[in-house]
Amino acid sequence: MNRWNCAAGSIAILTATTACGTDVPPEAPPNTAETVNSTTRTPRVVDDSGRPAITFDPCLDIPDDVLVEAQYDPKYKRPSENPMGSYSFLGCSFRGTLSIPNLLDDYRLNVLSGNVTLEEEWDKDGDTSTRTSVNGRDALLQLDPNNKNNCSITVRTDFGIVIFSRIHYAPDARELSTDDWCTGLHDTVALFEPFIDR
Repeated sequence: MNRWNCAAGSIAILTATTACGTDVPPEAPPNTAETVNSTTRTPRVVDDSGRPAITFDPCLDIPDDVLVEAQYDPKYKRPSENPMGSYSFLGCSFRGTLSIPNLLDDYRLNVLSGNVTLEEEWDKDGDTSTRTSVNGRDALLQLDPNNKNNCSITVRTDFGIVIFSRIHYAPDARELSTDDWCTGLHDTVALFEPFIDR
């Protein structure tokens, strides 16, 4: 899957650091009452591209109880900012809480909000994408056979797109069946989608 320079590199490998952005753990839990009740927020990332401002911050805008329902640890949030000049991405990675002996050791979800369009994403990765929808919102299911144990769903937003990319880590670096890469991801994205501004 062709990614958006190094912002996409953080999707593909889902590590805690990126080569071209900052990626540090928040000093305090982001879902504080002050954050939730605030009507304005200074964006974590801006650019001079003239594209829309990114209004969905995955580290701040997905409630902790919804993360728990989706089987992710709300205490593990790793933000990343990727201002690229002509576009930007604002990300957060989450660690899964479910472990299945002899089948699943770990899984991570990386969520990237970007001010590029769904059409631009299709132009870049249409060869590994299928058009779909999530809660009535236009989306792409992205499954690259060369990106092992990884599946992504990208949804359209008013400011651009949000990419939800999940990777599984099986015991002994085992490769899962391709049919299993996307299992349950649509349900997870459907839980998170209502918190994205339309």
